Amino acid sequence: MTSYTPSELMIVSAARALKGSRVVFVGVGLPNIACNLAQRSHAPGLELVYESGIFGAHPARLPLSIGDPTLVSGATSAISMADLFMLYLQGGLVDVALLGGAQIDKYGNLNTTVIGDYHRPKVRLPGSGGACEIAINARRLFMIMRLKKRAFVEKLDFVTSPGHLDGDAGRDRWRMPGAGPELVITDRALFNFDAETREMTLIELAPGETADSVRAEVAWSLRLSPDLRQMLPPTVEELALIRQELDPEGLYR
Repeated sequence: MTSYTPSELMIVSAARALKGSRVVFVGVGLPNIACNLAQRSHAPGLELVYESGIFGAHPARLPLSIGDPTLVSGATSAISMADLFMLYLQGGLVDVALLGGAQIDKYGNLNTTVIGDYHRPKVRLPGSGGACEIAINARRLFMIMRLKKRAFVEKLDFVTSPGHLDGDAGRDRWRMPGAGPELVITDRALFNFDAETREMTLIELAPGETADSVRAEVAWSLRLSPDLRQMLPPTVEELALIRQELDPEGLYR
């Protein structure tokens, strides 16, 4: 287990980023496996919240979707989606949300609706679900997605979930209660957002990557941190949890 895949590095990095958080709103796919890894490793008290109405989930296996019955077993509560969103999310009780997307821009705005023109799209995506409300209301917002130029675009084809909008104080103008995007975790690099401009900034590189190799996959002029460093590799224990318990069939890793 000394070797690992870029996807495993991404999953582990996302799980580690949740250290110190208590309540996390979980998206399907990569966010799902990262949050479950965090709960099984360094954050056993992490409360997983799924938009289907599940709070405090302790799934026996990796859920296939937000409607998977395994979410209910051992959960703190199973309530209506309306109650979950109004009482927990809009009530300001979600520490972190972990979301994925098909496209992201330099301000952390996400597209999960269409690729191409909305009325004549090249690809019709799943849509928002609860992601728009989650991005607006969660106290902190992390994104997890693979680094590709077709995903890290200059302009979104559709703004599904607001990040920092047009930068600066965009969220404040619209009175959005959450602080917005804080971290973007990918398989090749890690990004945060500049405190003043709200632009995405490269802060960590995967082993073997360079600033130029990352810039080549981003459609805008990427900001670099003056303290650029290397991402920490997964441990043997983390890899064992991913490969043996969470994703034995290799769907995500």
